[in-house]
Amino acid sequence: MQNCSGTNSNWHFIIMAFGLLLSFPARAEPIEFDCLIEPHVFTEISSPSIGVVDWVGVESNDIVKKNQVLLTLDSSVEKANVALARARTKMSSDIEAKKASLEYNQRKQERINDLYHKKVASFDERDAIETEVNLAKAELQIAKENKLIAELELERAIASLNKRIIRSPIDGVVVERLVSAGESAEEKTLYKLAQIDPLNVEVIAPIHNFGSIKKGMKAIVIPEAPVGGEYEATTTIVDRVLDAATGTFGFRLELPNPNNQLPAGLKCRVRFDSE
Repeated sequence: MQNCSGTNSNWHFIIMAFGLLLSFPARAEPIEFDCLIEPHVFTEISSPSIGVVDWVGVESNDIVKKNQVLLTLDSSVEKANVALARARTKMSSDIEAKKASLEYNQRKQERINDLYHKKVASFDERDAIETEVNLAKAELQIAKENKLIAELELERAIASLNKRIIRSPIDGVVVERLVSAGESAEEKTLYKLAQIDPLNVEVIAPIHNFGSIKKGMKAIVIPEAPVGGEYEATTTIVDRVLDAATGTFGFRLELPNPNNQLPAGLKCRVRFDSE
């Protein structure tokens, strides 16, 4: 007679092991999408004022820093206006003269008031000197206001001069230079600049993946050959409006790009690894 208890124990062990295997969730496969690496910011630089280009400071493919001078326009008139306005702000002779006149009339007023109280000076004399003091005060105030106006005119002249200096609004790279020295800067693009640190990774995904991609999720970006490699990026934007016509939605990742090592304009694959 066979030992049934040993057989039953074996089957019991097999069933328990199978149950444990079923209790572990199946590991989800990574999901991948086609993507495009683009500049974080792309801007076209134009001039706020009309003029002739005097000096060009950077060329295509140059790396530029924010506020770096890209070019200057002819500014001989603006420089002269700044010099004239600065000279006017330093002119203090008028104020000093009006101040001296006021002080003189105030001393004279004190003497006449003293004589008036002693019944020596007449009321008309007292009234006349009081009028002269008030006029001197008004003239001193006008001189001070003129100096303030001169200071404001200097600020305006400097602002006008600064408009002749075209600076970069971003840290980035010069995509294209579209003007040369001697050309007019009127109503035209002077430079095209791109910020490529960080980079934007733009993705169009099937609508059935909506909800599985969330802001803050990490992903691996794989640029096309010959660049290649794998780089970690973070999801920053997920569209809230879906495109029913194509059955898709878009989302964006931000890819750090220190030292501008990766170029923009590359096709890529983005992979979300399962946890």
